Amino acid sequence: MNTQQLLAAGVKITRPETCVIDPEVEVAAGTVIEPYVQLLGRTRIGSDCRIRSFSVIENCTLGNGVLIRQSSVLEDSAIADGAQIGPFAHLRPGSEIGENAHVGNFVETKKAKLGKGAKANHLTYLGDAEIGEGANIGAGAITCNYDGVNKHTTRIGKGAFIGSDSTLVAPVTVGDGAYVGAGSCITKDVPADALAVSRAKQANLEGWAAARRATRPPKSS
Repeated sequence: MNTQQLLAAGVKITRPETCVIDPEVEVAAGTVIEPYVQLLGRTRIGSDCRIRSFSVIENCTLGNGVLIRQSSVLEDSAIADGAQIGPFAHLRPGSEIGENAHVGNFVETKKAKLGKGAKANHLTYLGDAEIGEGANIGAGAITCNYDGVNKHTTRIGKGAFIGSDSTLVAPVTVGDGAYVGAGSCITKDVPADALAVSRAKQANLEGWAAARRATRPPKSS
């Protein structure tokens, strides 16, 4: 469908002259497309969605009521009803985002499946991952899916909580309801409802900084 056909079918395109919409793209009535959006390939978008400015969507399927925030890039992915993506998110091929799930700012996914209500809101890489319903992925968490030769899968159970700046070295499974402490490097499976913490013990060396500064030559005026 071209831009005029979409407008006639009940799609709101606020600045149609700024958008790129390929002929095979389909958009249902009630969806809003903001300026400078690109809808490419065989993209299918449901009703009552909002595609915010500067987003690029190629060969994707979006359900109803989906929100794509500004400057997100989606390729060969599926997004279920009510999901929210972005801003500045990158969904690479094979991503499947479940109903009411959130993929937030500067999150990248590749062959990742997020269950209903799962959240990865900030600064995260999820590659070759299966994320259960209601799981929460903290800022800076990474699934380490590539060992230099092969790709491996990370599985995170329903309701699990992955603390910020954690690295999950695949293949690894985090059970339903389990917690991973912030800053952990997880290399072994975590049982359901357990807490996994893997980080060095903090050591404070009293007076170290002052002694180091005392060895510096004085600054010239």
